[in-house]
Parts: sequence; structure tokens; C-alpha cells
Amino acid sequence: MDKPMKLWPGDPYPLGATWDGSGTNFALFSEHATAVELCLFNGPEEIRIRLSEASNFSWHGYLPGVGPGQRYGFRVHGPYEPHAGHRFNPAKLLFDPYAKAIEGTVQWDDALYGYQVGHPEADLSKDERDSATMLPKCVVIDPSFDWEGDRQLRTPWDETVIYEVHVKGFTARHPEVPEHLRGTYSGLVCPAVIEYLHSLGVTAVELMPVHHCVSERRLVEQGLRNYWGYDSIGYFAPDARYASYSDVGQHVSEFKAMVKKLHAAGIEVILDVVYNHTAEGNELGPTLCFRGVDNVSYYRLQPEDSRAYMDYTGCGNTLNMMHPRTLQLIMDSLRYWVLEMHVDGFRFDLASALARELHEVDRLGAFFDIIHQDPVISQVKLIAEPWDLGEGGYQVGNFPPGWAEWNGKYRDSMRDYWRGEEQTLGEFAYRFTGSSDLYEASGRRPFASVNFITAHDGFTLHDLVSYNEKHNEANGEDNQDGESHNRSWNCGVEGPTDDPKINRLRARQKRNFLTTLFLSQGVPMLLGGDEIGRTQQGNNNAYCQDNEISWLDWAHRDETLLEFTQRLIHFRKEHPIFRRRHWFQGRPIHGSSIFDIKWFTPEGQEMSEEDWGVGYAKSLGVYLNGAGIIDTDRYGEPVVDDSFYLLFNAHHKPLTFTLPNEEWGQHWLKSLDTDEALSEEDHRRYEAGGQVTVKGRALVLLRHIS
Repeated sequence: MDKPMKLWPGDPYPLGATWDGSGTNFALFSEHATAVELCLFNGPEEIRIRLSEASNFSWHGYLPGVGPGQRYGFRVHGPYEPHAGHRFNPAKLLFDPYAKAIEGTVQWDDALYGYQVGHPEADLSKDERDSATMLPKCVVIDPSFDWEGDRQLRTPWDETVIYEVHVKGFTARHPEVPEHLRGTYSGLVCPAVIEYLHSLGVTAVELMPVHHCVSERRLVEQGLRNYWGYDSIGYFAPDARYASYSDVGQHVSEFKAMVKKLHAAGIEVILDVVYNHTAEGNELGPTLCFRGVDNVSYYRLQPEDSRAYMDYTGCGNTLNMMHPRTLQLIMDSLRYWVLEMHVDGFRFDLASALARELHEVDRLGAFFDIIHQDPVISQVKLIAEPWDLGEGGYQVGNFPPGWAEWNGKYRDSMRDYWRGEEQTLGEFAYRFTGSSDLYEASGRRPFASVNFITAHDGFTLHDLVSYNEKHNEANGEDNQDGESHNRSWNCGVEGPTDDPKINRLRARQKRNFLTTLFLSQGVPMLLGGDEIGRTQQGNNNAYCQDNEISWLDWAHRDETLLEFTQRLIHFRKEHPIFRRRHWFQGRPIHGSSIFDIKWFTPEGQEMSEEDWGVGYAKSLGVYLNGAGIIDTDRYGEPVVDDSFYLLFNAHHKPLTFTLPNEEWGQHWLKSLDTDEALSEEDHRRYEAGGQVTVKGRALVLLRHIS
């Protein structure tokens, strides 16, 4: 590579490497640096170029003739004073925080640390070894792509069904995906996969993190890796692990092509994003990017000693949301993924950490103010994981209008109900009807609640009903990691069994969970693979298992459960009464004496205040009134539907329910029974005041016909 003849001053913005067709502008923010070197690589050769221009703490320069495919990094000079929060070390090559592409993986070595590993003074001892050969390089990209008119789908919330999926794990063992595409962005949009998502009925895939991440050293040394990807280091770069192209930087176009094909199939793309912490860990972690660029600006440091980090995430550090340039980084990243990559929304990991101003979680913090006024980000789907690991971090129901939330209270309530745990039926009723106690007062709708039974973090649905204890031995932590409490039905048998009775009970319990999920008000989220009986052999924290433990086993999929789930999702789509845009009022409608929703005891009597407070009650009936106008759609047009009666029985024994009198409906047909594998309407007719027997731990749905 010939050394460029001249470095032009360039521009301080946009940050990162920007190719204009003739050359590339490089810009890096660092408020406390004394000098910045741009490092260009061609094989082992490195050329260092001092960026002499600095505007508003942005160090910048323009190189004519440098374009796509150029590999680069930065070295940043400044004080190494850990007690003051400064950890500059120009011996360490650094990622560009705004890199659009990053090649390869980190090659772990002590030279990647800014301090001398093993030194008695630990991180106070500066390490002078060069880390360039161990660190992957950033890559200049060509941003052009023919979208052919593609744009965000903007599927209404009330019509949304989310499918949480891992890019690699979903197709790594898929027999109908070409072998060279398995586990890649391209593999996720092969015809067989698109057809599967269509037949399932989901409207959005929520991709587990695809920002470029780093596998922790201790995992790599154990032969493991960070499979989930929750240790981000590149907030603009799609992870190269999921690329099928060998050409450096081409995976950016591959990601765009994936989004384009999913959109063409009517499926939105929601990204799980991790802006609360980075892969650099605590003060004993490596120097890869932000720590060496400007530690004081990018991270929350302990006020009494800036050597240590504030850790609200359990991952060693927390990004500093009080610094305007950190906020800018996140907003620039979000806008990039919407405007340049066309994604439809975001799920924010440990979102409470983003709301912390000083220490308390502030729902009106700067981050949310900026989101709400942003003309781009405010218009896409925003989902919070409404907790972090710090004091006061559990904030379910407390996020501002415009946000949906992973409803952890829904998950816990439904698990407790179906395993027969004592809880008031009032808690169950709130969760089943959209959690108005959490969201209505802030002006939000039922779809603010993203309902789920299982997610990537924890047991799969199959394992939830099959294991009483976690089995994380493969993680190398003596089974000490992962959630210890299994909110599931204790079947008395651990793991796989040939006992047909136990297997029937487990199958019914899975149907109970799925049916409750898709008939509840709010937005249902299905964990990828739950519909085919995916198991992780009892591992409820498979974050480091990039292997058959985590990958979907298509060869042994449960076709009966899959068909049941497909019918459920399509049934929900056909009946808007199960996906209302407005809250149930619990009072007579249309001038009649009939309520829009009513709750009954198994004896067919209206629930009393005393009935709601009984903790051991495990059965109830729910009347949903579809007579006349039940809701309005997004265009203000009236919505009508059938009326339904649901009978819930969480007792372990069968229970005979008495239907309400004819005031609530004269004739009913059974539409669904979770004691049965399929959910087709069986045309059994029931009369007002008649009796319906519901098996132990089962749910029956009746449709009013006259």
C-alpha cells in the first residue's frame, strides 16, 4: 500500500469512516486525548497518520484515494491515570466506535490489556506492548445498496406477533437451508425459512444481538463463546460471525438484503440492542475501544474513585448516559439502523440502566427526552426490558408513553397460575387483560404489554415443563449460573421420560401456556423453537453454548405442537376481541345490561370481591362480549367479533363448570380445548346453565353462536 501523499483536514462529522466516492473522511471523538493516530493496514503493514485537526473534540482528516475495503483502527494518546479515570495507551490499537464493519474475532493475549496482567499493582501498571496483531480491524464500507423501494412496514401493534430468534441458531441445523448459508443472515431468508415464518403467522422477528460483539477471554479459554451476543463492541457494525460472504465488509450488504427479503414477506425486523454496557468489562478488562478512546466520557465511573466503574448491568461497566457524546453515539447508532439498514424497531436490553441519571432510575431522563423528540426513532417500535441489576432497577410499568415493555409480571403470573401456585385471581385477571394497572394511567394501550412465557434467558417452553432444576453444567460454572427458581409445574419427573402419562401432561401444559399467551390482551412474543418443542436439556442460561444445545433441532420437531401453535396464532388474527386496541371497561356497553368483559366462578356466578381475594382459587370463567361494536381499528372504523367464554382450570383434577344463564348467551360451541392436541372447532354444543367438564390443568374456549 502506498502511503497517501496528503492528509486533508476533512470534517468533524459524521463520526467514523465515511467514503464519498473519491476518498474517506475519518473522525473520532475524544475529549481528553492529547493526540490521535489513524492506523491503516494492508496485511501486516501498518501506516500511522496523525490527525492534526480537532474540532469540538472531534479529531478528523480526509484521505483521497482511500475507499471500501480499507482496514483501519485508531491509537489515542493521553494520560494513563486510572484514579482520575484516564486510561489512554497508544500501544493499544482501538476499534472505531462508529465502525460500520469489523472483520474477524479478537485473538486473546495479555497485550490487549492496557495494564500489565499479573502485576502487583494490577490496572495501575501501564502495559507498553502493541496489541495490533490481536485486534480485528475496522473496515471502510461502500454504503450503496439497491433497496428497490423498501421501507419500514409499520405493522400496527395490535396486529403484531413477535418471534424472538437467534440468527445462527435458527438455521444452523436446518435441512432445507444450503449448508454454506446455515447460521447466516442469508440463511434466515432462504425460501424454506420464509415459508415457515409465514405459515407460523408471526409478523416480526426480534433478532438477538447482531451488533459486533466480543467473546470473553475466560469463555474462549474454556472452548466456549458468547453465543447470545450481549457483549457489544460495535454499535454500527453487523456481527461478522453471521456473514456468508468472505469479502471483508460485504456482510453489511448481506444484512440489508436479509431485511429487504423479510420486508417483502411482510415480516418486520426488530433488533435486540445492548447500549447499557460494552465488552470491555470492569477496570481489569481489556482495552479494545471506548476505554482507550475516552474512558471518562463513555463510562459511568465511581464518584469516590474514578478507577472503578459503576455496574448496573452485572457485566462490569455501564455506559455514561449523562455525557452528550455518549447519547449522541447511541442516537446516531439507532438512526443508522433505521435509515440505512431499514430495521423496524428495537428491544433495549436492561433498559433501566439507560434511564439512570445520577443513581436513581429517572423515567424522564435525557435518553428518553431525546428519543421522544427524534423524528426518526420515535416512529419505530420501541420495547424496553424494564429492569437492570442495580438498586431500584425493576421498573415494569414505569416507562414513558411511546414505549412497550417486556412484561415480566405477566410471565411470572402465568407461570405461577398454571403450576398451581397460590396467588389472587385479580393478579391473573390484570395480566390476562393487558395489565391496565401497569399501563393505563400513563395513557398507554394494552399493546404496551409485550407478553411472554419464555425468552432466550431461561428455560425453553419444553424445558419449563420438563425440568424442576436447571442443568447448566456445560457452562463451566458448576451449575451456579442462571436463575435458580423454576416457575413451572412440578411434574415429579426430571428430564426426558418414556412415561406416556407424564408426556401427555407436559404436552397439555405447553398448550396451556401457548393458548393463554395468544388469547391474552397485549402483544404476544414467542421464543423461537418453542412451537416445535425445542429443548436445551435443562440449561436455562445457554449464553455460551454455540452448539446443539442452543441450535434448533429441525429433524426432531414436534409437528403436532407446531400445528397447534399455527392454529392459535391464526385464530388470534381472525378474532380482534383477543387483540383489542382499547382497554376493557368492565361495564355495560351500547346501552345494554351486558358487560364487555365479565368474570365468573366455576358455578356460573359473577365473581364477588371476596372471590377475587382468595389466594387458593385456581379456576374461573371469563366472558368476552363481541356483540355489536367491541373496538375501533386504526382508521376509526368499528370492529365486531363473536363473543367467547373461557374456562380456566389450574387444579390438578378435572372440574365441572356451570355456564352463566341465557342473559350471557344461549348456545355455545367448543372452539378449543388444551386437553386435545388440535384446536379445530369440534361443534359440540352447550346451553346456557349447562355444564362443561374441564380436565385438570386445562383451558376450554367456547364461542357464542346464538
